[in-house]
Amino acid sequence: MRVIIAGVGNVGFHLAKLLCQEGQDIVLIDQAADKLKMAANQVDAATIKGTATSYTVLEEAGVSEADLLIAVTSSEEVNITTAIIAKHLGAKRTIARISNTEFLYKKDKLNLKHLGIDDIISPESLAAREIKRLLKEVAITDSFDFEKGLLQLIGVNIEAKSPLIGKSMIEVAKINPDQSFMTVAILREDETIIPYGDTTFQEGDHVYFVAQPESVEKLLFLSGKKKEGVKSLMILGGSRVGFHAAKILSNKYNVKLIEKDSQKCFELADELPDAMVINGDGRNVELLEEESINEMDAFIAVTGDSETNIISCLVAKKLGVKKTIAMVENMDYIHLSQSIGVDTMINKKLIAANFIFRHVRQGEIVSITSIHGVNAEILEFEVQENSKITQHQLRNLQFPKSAIIGGVIRDGKGLTTPGNFRFQAKDRVVVLSKPECIKKVESYFT
Repeated sequence: MRVIIAGVGNVGFHLAKLLCQEGQDIVLIDQAADKLKMAANQVDAATIKGTATSYTVLEEAGVSEADLLIAVTSSEEVNITTAIIAKHLGAKRTIARISNTEFLYKKDKLNLKHLGIDDIISPESLAAREIKRLLKEVAITDSFDFEKGLLQLIGVNIEAKSPLIGKSMIEVAKINPDQSFMTVAILREDETIIPYGDTTFQEGDHVYFVAQPESVEKLLFLSGKKKEGVKSLMILGGSRVGFHAAKILSNKYNVKLIEKDSQKCFELADELPDAMVINGDGRNVELLEEESINEMDAFIAVTGDSETNIISCLVAKKLGVKKTIAMVENMDYIHLSQSIGVDTMINKKLIAANFIFRHVRQGEIVSITSIHGVNAEILEFEVQENSKITQHQLRNLQFPKSAIIGGVIRDGKGLTTPGNFRFQAKDRVVVLSKPECIKKVESYFT
């Protein structure tokens, strides 16, 4: 598959790394020679210096043979123009990164496909949707629903009082006789562990389970927590992410948004009638206390400064907030979230890159998501009639050790998959896989 990436910023570079692991034919275009040099040193990709709106540059990149062109420069105008030109020059599919969300809300009326843009993405809007997903349950650090909740991926921290501590996967199976959940990953410090029979739980582990919905409360108990919902939350920062988050959350939760720019506050108040907009510096502890931060179930820091977001979340935790989410620019920070006390760190560019990445997957993939801080991806495949996965029982499939099958959805019911499980056509299979073996996993479903 030939993929052209216009723009080698954080989104473009991360995409290039993911695609390189897939063995795709990648061409990178950017006007900055230093960015291209850095990328070329780390990924196996051809590089072209120049503007992506240039006919000559696109021709040199082989646009007429491109399966996908992704325009993710810092300029919305360049991205839109590049996608349109590339489509007319023969690119099979085009994706443009945009910042003007009117394009998202009005894309059907604008008929962008007719112009030559197959899909548009807004990192800010995607980040807001990610925040909404993360707020489903206070005690859960991450969650993802498969088939409207028939199976759920949940992440929890193992507390000191958890009865799981010291137990192996085999021992845990004995207290889970109905096999209503399965452990699919353990984040221990910076290491992502795919668990098998003799793997044991330790205090402080950040564990991910695939579970039937009725077992979520049981899992919270076993991890030393109790089920709690979110009712009230505070957002720090009236950035585009903050605005989008407040807009989609204020119809469900009591939302307070703090922004230090007074003019922006007036604009936000006009556009967010269901949220309370407060003018002030969110780094001021007295202000947070005046606004009853101790009564908040969640605190979301999305200012333009990563350090401010992290520190504000730590302060919020100290003041009694149960769940904190910080937006960071440096992707390396994401792995630190649990160890320093922030429940979840998100990076809007990483979210956007992972969203785009689903367009280059092989096999019958239904959905794909990344887990914050975990060196793995969750994929959902639909089994085809003659797929390799149908040929033997699970224990005899020689499934890659760097991946694990967490469950299957069959005939409207979510099931876990013991060793004697046999897959059938039309099954929807949930897989967690480390990046290096995703291509091998895909071969079981093609």
